[in-house]
Amino acid sequence: MALRIAAFLILLHGALSTALFAMSYPELIEKMRGFQESRILLTAVELDVFTAVGQGATAGAVAQKINTHERATEMLLNALVAIGALKKSDGVFHNTPETSTYLVAGSPDYARPSLMHIVNMFNSWATLTGSVRKGTAVVPPGVDRQEQEWTESFIAAMHSVAEGTAANLVRSVGTDGVRRLLDVGGGSGAYSIAFVKADPELRADLLDLASVVPLARKYTQEAGVADRISFKVGDLRTGELGKDYDLVLLSAICHMLSPEENRDLFRRSYSALAKGGRIVIRDFILEPDKTAPKRAALFAINMLVGTQAGSSYSEVEYRQWLTEAGFRDFRRPEPDGDLIVATR
Repeated sequence: MALRIAAFLILLHGALSTALFAMSYPELIEKMRGFQESRILLTAVELDVFTAVGQGATAGAVAQKINTHERATEMLLNALVAIGALKKSDGVFHNTPETSTYLVAGSPDYARPSLMHIVNMFNSWATLTGSVRKGTAVVPPGVDRQEQEWTESFIAAMHSVAEGTAANLVRSVGTDGVRRLLDVGGGSGAYSIAFVKADPELRADLLDLASVVPLARKYTQEAGVADRISFKVGDLRTGELGKDYDLVLLSAICHMLSPEENRDLFRRSYSALAKGGRIVIRDFILEPDKTAPKRAALFAINMLVGTQAGSSYSEVEYRQWLTEAGFRDFRRPEPDGDLIVATR
């Protein structure tokens, strides 16, 4: 399910795959207007339009269900038909097989909770000009504003992605010699869940904010492993992380932090490990000139508009910071992958 949702996220979010200098002027204008279809879809997700359409509904019925203006709702529904997200017959709107699968409440693959994170991302990206001028996020993310709805959608989005990648990470890293795992900023606990499922002797500690830990407890309970995962409430940016761990996992953490914050986190991770223990970093990894891969370069912009000083970083930077912290045996299990492993 997670892989199908991830594919749908990519389809929904879109991508600019043609270089600007290779475009004609009309093509350039078309790309610049690409936000229009994205915004129509995101508004429909935000209003839960597809659930309201259900097995078929008129614009008036949909407007009544979601408490919106009938005329404006009809315009939105017609636009959704135009871009292929709905169908229309004799004034009645119907879901497509895809929207029925992913965007109608009650479906086993209902993805709206995680897709709401893209709605929030759109709002942040609208501040990009101001962020470039200021050098940092103009509006702090919802987690910093203690907005629980923002946090829940963010964690749901991260969980849907992690479900499809966690098992592969565990296979790449292995569990030999790992009895105590520290999952720093562990979010939903998807990676802790995958590790403890892979080895019955392994126990995990998950560190995250007070607003996140209750959500992680719920996910671990649903996975049936809550008795093997403990929770530590705290801010990964400050304080000691503990002692004598065999593995410290930093999954999708480093891009939220500045270079100096990453240096500090690596030093504290080193102290938290037993001798011979490993640090595992899963993140976007840029080429030395930071223009590729494209997904990592674009994600750096997401961090510009969404964090105080985060970015995507290169292998060269990670190697330098880990070496400064005292780590050795730096390696990437897959040369072009998103994992970095080093040993105390």
